[in-house]
Amino acid sequence: MAAKLSRTFILRKLHQLTGIVPLGLFFGVHMFTNAKAMNGAKVFNDAVADIHHLPFLLFIEIFGIFLPLLYHSVYGIFISAEAKTNVGAYGFGRNWLYVFQRVTGIFLFVFLLFHLLHFRWGLFAGLGLTDVAVAGNADQAFAIVAADFQSIGVVIFYILGVAATAWHLGYGLFLFAVDWGLVIGEKAQRATLAASAAVAIGLFALGTNSIFSFVRPCGLLPQVLCESEVGVVEAERF
Repeated sequence: MAAKLSRTFILRKLHQLTGIVPLGLFFGVHMFTNAKAMNGAKVFNDAVADIHHLPFLLFIEIFGIFLPLLYHSVYGIFISAEAKTNVGAYGFGRNWLYVFQRVTGIFLFVFLLFHLLHFRWGLFAGLGLTDVAVAGNADQAFAIVAADFQSIGVVIFYILGVAATAWHLGYGLFLFAVDWGLVIGEKAQRATLAASAAVAIGLFALGTNSIFSFVRPCGLLPQVLCESEVGVVEAERF
């Protein structure tokens, strides 16, 4: 007779699954889109406009982003509340990674809530931020984000947000691979952990450079690596 799966087992597996697909996939696509800010306002605005023109966009947002994010966040807080940390008694690396995963999850709940409410619906203008949402204003997308990033406090907050998201996803990939039985054995797990760390570092670097791309052309990279606004306009003439 088949073993009966417990409700907690199913909920935790669903929590892991939503963290990878669709949320992890969405974060990667989101970072790639933001990276287009390296090449200036027009390139970024066009990328945002392409997203706005996707068919069934509202359906994708609700069932591919908002509902999975809500479930993953709320159940993640529930898991964190149940967590029993023992880094004081056992300061092993895995114990610290466990703690960081929980801490970043709680921070991300606040960060993502702010991010969605502000850029999706234009809230928090009273904090000195723009009162125009990026959603529905693709032609102003770059200017809206750039105006917010004139504040060093907002820039730092977003760098921390990108770092927390990249870490949470990177280590989440490792946990997913181990818990789902995709990697077995100490050597395989070490290699997977290293690969997951590389993914996290890469996403953090990509996201951080995107943040600074709204402040200066090409972000933190040499400007010779990026297209100029004039070059983009000239290329579109042919």
